[in-house]
Amino acid sequence: MKLNNGFTLVELMIVVAIIGILASVGYPAYTDHVTQGKLLDATSGLSDGRIKMEQFFQDNRTYIGGTCPSATQYFRFVCSNLSTTTYTITATGIPTNLSSFSYTINELNTKTSTTTWGDGATCWITKRGMTC
Repeated sequence: MKLNNGFTLVELMIVVAIIGILASVGYPAYTDHVTQGKLLDATSGLSDGRIKMEQFFQDNRTYIGGTCPSATQYFRFVCSNLSTTTYTITATGIPTNLSSFSYTINELNTKTSTTTWGDGATCWITKRGMTC
């Protein structure tokens, strides 16, 4: 009697198909999760920038001359619309995969976002499927 050792070609193809299905479901979820972690650079930088602008305003009664947050690994910050009573801070993604993500905040704490996951006129969209 002959003893069979190993796997048949059909069994191996079934395993490869199962791994392919799992990878096609898991990889997009993984990349979204990694992107969500990178978006914290923008939201925390904007929140910190707003606090610093308000502290500057309390001391000087103007936003002109307030410091803009420094660029991070994933986002750069631009302060615009600086006047005695207004400012806008914008965070824009630097790497190619984040270049379509943009977040803003102003002196009224109005938050807006433009992302590939959706746009928010009154909030920061930080995960796929999120709405304001």
